[in-house]
Amino acid sequence: MPSPWILSQIICQPSPLTHNKITSPPSPPSPIYILQITGWPSLPKPTKEKAPFCQILGSPEFPLLSKEGDVMIGGAFSIHSKITQPQLSFTEKPSRVTCSSVNLREFRFAQTMIFAIQEINKSKFLLPNVSIGYRIYDNCGSTLTSMRAAMALMNGDEWTVGKSCSGQSAVHAIIGESESSSTIVLSRTTGPFKIPVISHSATCECLSDRKEYPSFFRTIASDLYQSRALAQMVKHFGWTWVGAVNSDSDYGNNGMAIFLAAAQEEGVCVEYTEKFHRAEPEKLVKVVEVIRKSTARVIVGFLAHVEMNNLLEKLSLHNITGLQFIGVEAWITADSLVTPTSFSVLGGSLGFAVQKANISGLGDFLIKDFWETEFKCKETNKDTKAASCKGNQDLIELQDNDDDVAELRYSSNIYRAIYAVAHSLHSILKCSESQGCDRTIKVTPWQVAESLKQVNFTTNNGDQVWFDSTGAAVARYEVVNWQRGSEDSVQFKPVGYYDASLPPGQKFVLNTEAILWPGGKTEMPVSVCSKQCCPGTHKVLQKGKPVCCYHCIPCAEGEISNNTDSNDCKKCPEDYWSNQNRDACVLKNVEFLYFTEVMGIILVFFTLFGVFLTLIVATLFLVNKDSPLVKANNSELSFLLLFSLTLCFLCSLTFIGRPTDWSCMLRHTAFGITFVLCISCVLGKTIVVLVAFKATLPSSNVMKWFGPAQQRLSVLAFTLIQVLICILWLTINPPFPYKNMNHYKEKIILECEVGSPVGFWAVLGYIGFLAVLCFVLAFMARKLPDNFNEAKFITFSMLIFCAVWITFIPAYVSSPGKFTVAVEIFAILASSYGLLLCIFAPKCFIIVLKPELNTKKHLMGKT
Repeated sequence: MPSPWILSQIICQPSPLTHNKITSPPSPPSPIYILQITGWPSLPKPTKEKAPFCQILGSPEFPLLSKEGDVMIGGAFSIHSKITQPQLSFTEKPSRVTCSSVNLREFRFAQTMIFAIQEINKSKFLLPNVSIGYRIYDNCGSTLTSMRAAMALMNGDEWTVGKSCSGQSAVHAIIGESESSSTIVLSRTTGPFKIPVISHSATCECLSDRKEYPSFFRTIASDLYQSRALAQMVKHFGWTWVGAVNSDSDYGNNGMAIFLAAAQEEGVCVEYTEKFHRAEPEKLVKVVEVIRKSTARVIVGFLAHVEMNNLLEKLSLHNITGLQFIGVEAWITADSLVTPTSFSVLGGSLGFAVQKANISGLGDFLIKDFWETEFKCKETNKDTKAASCKGNQDLIELQDNDDDVAELRYSSNIYRAIYAVAHSLHSILKCSESQGCDRTIKVTPWQVAESLKQVNFTTNNGDQVWFDSTGAAVARYEVVNWQRGSEDSVQFKPVGYYDASLPPGQKFVLNTEAILWPGGKTEMPVSVCSKQCCPGTHKVLQKGKPVCCYHCIPCAEGEISNNTDSNDCKKCPEDYWSNQNRDACVLKNVEFLYFTEVMGIILVFFTLFGVFLTLIVATLFLVNKDSPLVKANNSELSFLLLFSLTLCFLCSLTFIGRPTDWSCMLRHTAFGITFVLCISCVLGKTIVVLVAFKATLPSSNVMKWFGPAQQRLSVLAFTLIQVLICILWLTINPPFPYKNMNHYKEKIILECEVGSPVGFWAVLGYIGFLAVLCFVLAFMARKLPDNFNEAKFITFSMLIFCAVWITFIPAYVSSPGKFTVAVEIFAILASSYGLLLCIFAPKCFIIVLKPELNTKKHLMGKT
C-alpha cells in the first residue's frame, strides 16, 4: 500500500542531526502549499558528518483537540465558518489564514465525537483493553483548509520522520466532514490509501460512487432520497409552481439536479433555478432580486446552512416575507438561523431533518464535563485560566451556552460513526470479554475500511447501524415545521416523517393539521402558475411557458372532463352526450314521432277524421246503392276504392311511434300496397268511363272485354305486382330501425332505414307510374259528354296526387328527424284526402243536397 507521505509537503535533504529535535513551536501554517517529491538519487551523497532525514516543507498542522490512544480516530469539522485569506504578493511567505465566526453546531459535533470515544474507552465489552485516541481539526468551512487538515490527519504533526519518507497513517479512520464539498476533498485525498472516511452529514449523491470513493461511508442517507421526498412533498400540497435556490457546491448542485428530475416526474414546474456560493455576494444579490420578482410562493432551498444564513440576511434586509420555504436537513433545524428577524422570513418553513439525538449523558457532557476534563478551561481563580485556552477565546465563550442541546440531531450520526469504527476494530483485534483484544495485531486503515462494510449492531439507544452497498445508512427523516414557541422562541415541531425502509404507501406520512403556514396562517398557501381547470374544461399549454402554465378551455360538444386539471377531454360513448357543464355524459334524447306530442296528435286526428269521412261516404253510397248516381259510377269499384282509402288513412298510423323491426316493415309495405290498391281502383274507374263511352258507338263491342270480372282482375293484377315488389324487398333487404346520430350530435333520431333503396324507390315508382297512367287516361276522358263525367274529377284528383308526391320527394330528403316521418304522413293524408274529396265529394253533394239531380234523365243529359 502506498504511503500518505508521498503526497505530503516534504523534502528529503541532508541536515545536521541536532536539527531533529524541535525546541520551539512551529510557525503558523501557510496557505501556499507546494506538493514536492525530491528523490534521494538527486541529492549529494551524504558525508559522515551529515545524515539524511525526511522533513515537512512548511509547517505542520496541529489539531484543535487531541488525545493519544492505542488506535487513533481523526475528525474534521467546520468549527469556524469563515476564513480571511491574506494578501498574496508572491515575494514573501504569506501570513496565516484567519478563521472566525464560531459555528456552535459544528463544535457540538466535535464534543459528541469525544463523548462517544470516552464512553467506548470506559466500556468493558467493546475494545476492553484498547484505548481510542482522537485528533480533531478545524477546517474553517473551506476546502482550502480541508486539504491541509486531510494531510495532517494522514501524516501527523511530526516535524521530521527519520530516514524514510514512508510510514503509517496517523489515524485509522476519519470522522467528517459536515459539508459534501469538503468531504469530497477529504475522501479523494485519503482514498488512494484506503483510509476510511465516515461522514455524519455529507449527503451528496455523488459520494455513492464506490469506484471513486471506495473507502467512504456515512451515517446519513444520500440526497437521492431527500431530493425525491422534497418533490413528493411539493406535489402533496399541490404546489406546481415553485422556485429553487441551491448552494453552488457539490452538495447543492447534485441535490438540486435530483430534485429537478423528480419534480418533473411529479408534474411540478420550477419557475427559476438560482445558485450562489458563500463567497459570491454579487450572485446573492441577483438571487434575491429573482425571488422578489417571481410569482412562485414556494421556494425549495437546497442550501448549506452558511449559504442559507446569507440568503436569510438579504431577504430580511429587503423585507421579503410570506414565502413558503421548503428546506433540507442542512439548515432546517440550524440554530444559527434563529434570530429576532428570521421568523418573519422562515416562519412556517417545512423541511426534512435528521432525527433528534437521544444519547444518555450527552447533554451533561456538552455543557459541563467537556469543559472540565477535555478542554480544561475551568477557572482556577478570577485572574488566571489554563494556558491551553488562550488561543481559543471564542470557544470559551460557548461554555455556558446550552440553548441548542435539546435540538441536537446530527450528534446521533457522529455517535453511530464512532461506534461503527469501534465495532470494526473490535472485530479486527478479535476482542472478547474474557481475554480482551489481541494487542499484537497491527491495525491498518484498509482493514478498518473492509471491516466497516460488515458491521451490523445496535447502539445503546436502540439504533441499528449498518451500511448499504453505497456505504450509506437507511434514509430516515423527520418533517419539521418552524413554529412559534413560548416567549416568542422558535421551535422545530415534527409534523411527519419519511422512512425509506417502510413499504410503499407508508414511507411518507404528514400531519397537515399540525402545520403552521407563513404569517401564522392556518390556511395552506397556493403556488401555481395557472389556477386549476374545473371539470368540464381541459388544459391547453401557454406558448413558450412550462407545462404548469396553461389556459382552461371548455370541452367541445360531446366531450367531457370530470376531473380537475384534465389534460384532455374524453369523448362520450355513441349513445351519450355531454351535459351543459361538460362534466358528465348523459343519455342522448331519442327522437321519433310520438303519439302523445302535439304533431302526433294532430296527424292522428286528421287520420281518424279521414277514416270517419270515408265511412260516412261509404254509408251514403250503401244507403243509396240503387240510385242512378251510384250505379252510374260503378258502385263495386267505388266501394273498393273507399275501402282502400280507409286503409290509406290508417296506414299513416304505422309511421307514428317508436320504430321497431315489424313497424318498419309494415309501414312501407302497407303504404305501398294500399296506395296501389287505391290507384288501381281509380284506374279501373277511369278505364270504365273510357270504355263506356266507346261502347255507345255503333257496332262497338268493347264492354264485353272490360266487364266487372275484368275490372276486378285488373285491380288484382296491379295490386299483386306491388305485393311481389314488397315481398322481394322484404326478402332481400327489408327496412329496419336505425339510430341516426349524424344529423344531430346531441340527440339520436330513431328512424326506419329503408334497407334496400332500390326496393323503396321501386314501390314509390310503381305507385307513381299508375298515378301518371291514371292521370293521362282521365285527362283523355275529361271532355266526354255527360252531365256527370267522373273523368274530370279523377283528373283533378290525380293532379293533386301527383303534385303532392312530387313535392314530397325533396321535402322528404331535406326534412330532419321526426319531420321526415311527418312529411311522409302528410303526403299520405293529403293524397288520400284529395282522392276522397275530388272523387266522392260531388257525388255526396248531389245525394245529400241535390237529390233531384240523382236521376237517370239528368245523368244522361236529357231535358
